[in-house]
Amino acid sequence: MIRLSKFASLVQPSATLAAGARAKALRDRGETVFDFSLGEPDQRTPDHICDAAIKAMRDGLTHYTPAAGTSELRAAVAGWYRDHYGLAVTPERVVISNGAKHALHNALVVTVGPGDEVVIPTPAWVSHADLVTMAGATPVLVPTSPDAGFKLSVAQFRASCTPRTRMLLLNSPCNPTGTVYSRAELTALAVEAAEAGASLLSDEIYEQLCYGDAKPSCVAALRPDLFDRSIIVSGASKTYAMTGWRMGWAVAPPHVAKAMADVQSQETGCPSSIAQAAALAALTGPQDCVAKMRAQYEVRRDLTLRRLGAIPGVKAHPPQGAFYVFFDVSAYFGTTIGGQAVADSASFCAAALDGARVNLVPGSAFFREGYVRMSYACSRDVIEAGLSSLAGWLGTAR
Repeated sequence: MIRLSKFASLVQPSATLAAGARAKALRDRGETVFDFSLGEPDQRTPDHICDAAIKAMRDGLTHYTPAAGTSELRAAVAGWYRDHYGLAVTPERVVISNGAKHALHNALVVTVGPGDEVVIPTPAWVSHADLVTMAGATPVLVPTSPDAGFKLSVAQFRASCTPRTRMLLLNSPCNPTGTVYSRAELTALAVEAAEAGASLLSDEIYEQLCYGDAKPSCVAALRPDLFDRSIIVSGASKTYAMTGWRMGWAVAPPHVAKAMADVQSQETGCPSSIAQAAALAALTGPQDCVAKMRAQYEVRRDLTLRRLGAIPGVKAHPPQGAFYVFFDVSAYFGTTIGGQAVADSASFCAAALDGARVNLVPGSAFFREGYVRMSYACSRDVIEAGLSSLAGWLGTAR
């Protein structure tokens, strides 16, 4: 029998993908499932982006590209950061990867390792801690509170630091809470990290999905001295409904970008040439599709908050960005719903899928017990029907 390595035992399967797989299994049996588990836009990739991919195939752009991505796409990403944030980004600082998750992995494996610590405020995306562990480093999870808007304070970061602290990993807008840090809040954290000798890794994949008065801030653009202390990760998946195209990127100091490209050359060779042509069209083409999708998400967010607010015992944290609502269901712990005992967020989600055919992700997957995450990147009809089913099922709690 082939023995598994120690590395294999350290990595846990993605809780969100596992939840999506459970819902798919039920749908394959002909069941109606209200699936709020995956962070995936329900819209189609805009036509002009798909057309660019088709043209690339017909023009024969179906071969290897440089490991860090095509010069055209790297230049387009650099131009986007110059236009939006005033950053003097050059193509040598840009690495195109197979999705933002791949970019995060590459950034971590070239900057941290055994003996190093990476501070992560929680609730946090399910993969952040595992990606740190896969790099051989230790994730230091710092709980934040709903009263503080699920934001890490300078005092909390300072208290979490040790001589082994190498990096602060931030995510704004945040998955799962939808929290958006203000420019002042991010600057204070970034300055404290710099004083502690730590670099910054900022996951900004939801940067174009902010609502109301919330505004995205690029960590590398906060102060001139932070430009070379920061690695920025983003991508096309959420903004342009391109999850399956697997197009992410990193903006990093030149020596870090080169190291990431070298790692990538051995891992995957290069990103898909066709997907890169599509991402180029996304960044350089018309942007009205982004505004339309963002407006739809804001309507859905407000609908979701209204419907959750009408369910007794449920307390929802109003998101300022991304497309998730993180809500407290701990009032139902210790009850029996539809004949199933509910003791924690995992059993709550399992019972909700069985009893209401509503698929949610337990807060424990995001390092916050008592909560569940719901994605509202789906139609209003699905939100209405799904939350009606959830409310009816919760009404049977005893």
